[in-house]
Amino acid sequence: MSARHAIRFGVWAPHHGFFGSDHHPDDLPDASYRRNRAVVVEAEKLGFDATLIAQHTISPRDPEAEVLEAWTASAGIAEATSRIEIIAAIKPYLYNPGILAKLVTGIDQISEGRFGINLVSGWFVPEMKQLGLPILDHDTRYDYSAEWLRIVRNLLAGDTVSQSGDYVGVDGLILRPKPQRASGVPVYFGGESEPARVLAAEQADVYFINGRNLADTTALIADVVARPRTKAPLRFALSAFVIARETEAAAKAEFDHLLSLVADNNVGRLKAGTDAAVQMMKVNAGVPVVGSNGGTNAGLVGSYDQVADKIVAFRDAGIELFMLQFQPLAAEMRRFAEHVIPRVRERETAQLEAAQ
Repeated sequence: MSARHAIRFGVWAPHHGFFGSDHHPDDLPDASYRRNRAVVVEAEKLGFDATLIAQHTISPRDPEAEVLEAWTASAGIAEATSRIEIIAAIKPYLYNPGILAKLVTGIDQISEGRFGINLVSGWFVPEMKQLGLPILDHDTRYDYSAEWLRIVRNLLAGDTVSQSGDYVGVDGLILRPKPQRASGVPVYFGGESEPARVLAAEQADVYFINGRNLADTTALIADVVARPRTKAPLRFALSAFVIARETEAAAKAEFDHLLSLVADNNVGRLKAGTDAAVQMMKVNAGVPVVGSNGGTNAGLVGSYDQVADKIVAFRDAGIELFMLQFQPLAAEMRRFAEHVIPRVRERETAQLEAAQ
């Protein structure tokens, strides 16, 4: 288990306009930069600690749908905020590692050291095809990512890097300015297959887990922690969709309502274009779920006290950061900040006092 840190809360930026139903009457899709900026600025004011901006060149749901460009948006949102951590997803095959590292140092400067990257090796095949990129098989993508990430990390450490391999390389490259934090820019990592777990243990700072129940989350953490590692202890984050209400019955009623709306989502293109070897979609197999990346599978559905208790239980298992989805986004984000975050802080304080 990782060393104990205070629980942090993050919010997924609505990069494709929504999480949950794509036709919720109070949360219609809006992937515009202005909407995403407004969500993150408000999240910061409400006390959220981080935001995740996913990277898609095209929408996995609808070829005509708008989708946010993660890196330009991250730069703008960095300028618009002052405290919240901004985490931008990156698919390594889209960027030369030297160019990407330079973008990272730029946004790190704009944010004054509040920037992180979330490496995902890619899973939506039509995106690669439409960009004219070679379609690497699942495990080969992780070989590519490992090689790519070693170069990026060395560049972000301020080193002069001459490194080449089977896929990418740089020759005598040095980047200035360096990242503002002495510890560098944190690398979050998403992926749960065997090669993904190996790479996370070797190179990541924080491992993102798709939403799943506490027992399965605990087992996954134990598996990754047991793997060889030479860096500081790996830390863990969890993706989850939250439905919190005054009572458990009210929360379950809202869950059923959202499930009825989600049933009409058009996911044919998403399913058809997903690499069959990707583990992310398998987490939800056969389980009614609202949200992406495990969504309500994490079980954060219930009364305010129940949700707070579950969050603390996940923290006791090793989760530090909860990256959350809501619908309707703005209203539910405010509800969570008002009713759940204070309850979690009370429980954290009680745990600390009991340990003294």
